[in-house]
Amino acid sequence: MLVRRLRRAYRRAAVRGYKPPAAAESYRGVWVLVEQTAGEGAPVSWELMGVGTKLASELGVPLEAVVLGDGVEHLAGEAIAYGAKKVYLVDDPVLATYRTYPYTRATVDLVRKYRPEILLMGATTFGRDLSGAVATELETGLTADCTRLEVDPETRLLKQTRPAFGGNVMATIICKKHRPQMATVRPRVMEMPKKDGSRSGEVVREDLFLAEDEIGTWVLETIEEKGKAVYLDKAEVIVAGGKGLGDAANFELLKELADVLGGTLGASRAAVDAGWISAEHQVGQTGITVRPKVYFAIGISGAVQHLVGMQTSDVIVAINNDPKAPIFKVATYGIIGDLFEIVPALTREFKAKLSSPRAGAKGGRPWTKSLMLR
Repeated sequence: MLVRRLRRAYRRAAVRGYKPPAAAESYRGVWVLVEQTAGEGAPVSWELMGVGTKLASELGVPLEAVVLGDGVEHLAGEAIAYGAKKVYLVDDPVLATYRTYPYTRATVDLVRKYRPEILLMGATTFGRDLSGAVATELETGLTADCTRLEVDPETRLLKQTRPAFGGNVMATIICKKHRPQMATVRPRVMEMPKKDGSRSGEVVREDLFLAEDEIGTWVLETIEEKGKAVYLDKAEVIVAGGKGLGDAANFELLKELADVLGGTLGASRAAVDAGWISAEHQVGQTGITVRPKVYFAIGISGAVQHLVGMQTSDVIVAINNDPKAPIFKVATYGIIGDLFEIVPALTREFKAKLSSPRAGAKGGRPWTKSLMLR
């Protein structure tokens, strides 16, 4: 306990007495790099516009966006609709398909020219590859997979919070000596801001100055994965099970409930590690981050590794026989008892309500009304 208090006091003192290096004074502005595939913007980029707007407002600077690609000028308008005051657009055939070198070159050139103090990207395959290359080239820090971003108005330091030590603790990281301060955020962690097409902003067009024969890699073919995919990050209802189910066969109980609600089956890492369900269903730090309207946590104790992946769900219903389970701390509704009795009862109740003549009546989705548990 004493050691923890001393560490906290040291951190407070370190931040309180902090003075940014002279070079950092010339860096101003918050940037969001807009990820796109075939001209379609990734939702995580628009989610970052929401938190970017908040950070920019607290720092007293504009929120700006970067759009890279070929034939992507329409995304500049979309970025403005989500809150960007200015968009830096590099529209070039060389950027038609993502490759590390040309995208890194375009991003680094823009950063060196315009000097933003904060640069945000999505923690996707695209963002994880690009952010590491850009941070290395710029010789600055990078915090990956953040779950919370805040700024200290006095020091202008970006406080980047992410799970650490296998998800057992939450660490807050700052980058004192280098700029820009860079962070990636997983999809569905931040709330999607409202899109307003009436917003106006400035589009700054920049050239790439990079020829195709200067790049040592080519994309020969893109192969789309076939088969039934599990889109946990897009699901509005998730029914997830953990080690408390006791056996792989018991996931069938959860599947019945998910099917009734039109939901998707999820799982904790413990259930996946036990071989009860495939890894594509895993929710958490080492799985998928989700933000559904309703999340059922059934037989899940609530380890930090799992909580960081689902705690921003609109409604969380926890079912566990242990009243001290950590999952109840984040739950909207908690049911303490035997899941083998509770889950079938819920399935029957929802099935009865959704099959009634009034289930499709005007006034909202039937499963939303049904979840007004009392």
